[in-house]
Amino acid sequence: MTGGNQFQSPLAADAQAIALAADALAQGHLVAFPTETVYGLGADALSTKAVGRVFFVKGRPPDHPLIVHVASSQAAEALAREWPESAQILARAFWPGPLTLVVRRSPRVPDSVTGGQDTVGLRVPAHPVALALLQAFARVGSGAVAAPSANVFGALSPTRALDVTQGLKARLGPEDLVLDGGPCSVGLESTIVDCTVSPVRILRPGGVPRQAIARLLALAPEDSVAERESRPRVSGSHESHYAPRTPLLVLDHEALWARVHAELARNPQIKLYAWVFRLLPEHGSLLSQGLAPRDPQAYGQALYARLHDWDSKGFDALFLESPPNEPEWEAVRDRLRRAAYGGDTRLSPNAM
Repeated sequence: MTGGNQFQSPLAADAQAIALAADALAQGHLVAFPTETVYGLGADALSTKAVGRVFFVKGRPPDHPLIVHVASSQAAEALAREWPESAQILARAFWPGPLTLVVRRSPRVPDSVTGGQDTVGLRVPAHPVALALLQAFARVGSGAVAAPSANVFGALSPTRALDVTQGLKARLGPEDLVLDGGPCSVGLESTIVDCTVSPVRILRPGGVPRQAIARLLALAPEDSVAERESRPRVSGSHESHYAPRTPLLVLDHEALWARVHAELARNPQIKLYAWVFRLLPEHGSLLSQGLAPRDPQAYGQALYARLHDWDSKGFDALFLESPPNEPEWEAVRDRLRRAAYGGDTRLSPNAM
């Protein structure tokens, strides 16, 4: 690990800072930067050495591929061996935006970026700081930035510069930079679509809803277990992912209330927090309460920042009321399922 006490504080993402960051990328250093989804930890995607530092800093498994960010559809096509019509249709409709397209990769893209696969995930982000950085890097370097979320592998994704520095400052070096572009507007990672098959298939729900894609293209039906094992590996596909340090349980309203009762009966001193759609009865100081937004976009935008904040408060467990089982909540439900994986066992293994 590099010395965290030498790491620079985040830079306000003005023109000078963006130019410095582009130069840092060209020299093989890492730059954390905002996108509309989450903050990414960027490296020159065509430099095997720079990409290797991303994996080292994050503690990311080497077979877990990275998404490559570029400033335009033309730049994306230059990194693809094939550019199917489906990719063209989706890029025209949703780029810049929270959509990653998986296509056959060009030989220019290193194995380290793709986890040794023949495919690569490409995206044109919509955040003005991200686009300005990619455009500046295209003038002094490759213009292609491999950028997973700027956090330790499997942990909560950052949607604020503060979240990046709190999670990675002990792992970044003095030449690495963090650009502060404010809070992310979407707050959940991009939708990933496999364009190497027809009909296309969604590999990860995200910022572009399934319904919006289905209006343009036919979608493959839900994969069988065997088919899931054969499809391309993509970011954020582990069962346990996006997880806070504090045990997290996601339950419907009645089950949540019953479980809170059970935990308080088992240990009256336990410190719990619940984020719900309907307020729970008062339980003194033992249970903090909050009302979650009923709009999926507002919920998704707030989710990671809320979890980061609650994770720092010393709660023994976090309880979230299950969102509606409706199509527009798909990405939120996916992230909560992965974030809560194993949370029950971590809280009270003998309770169930």
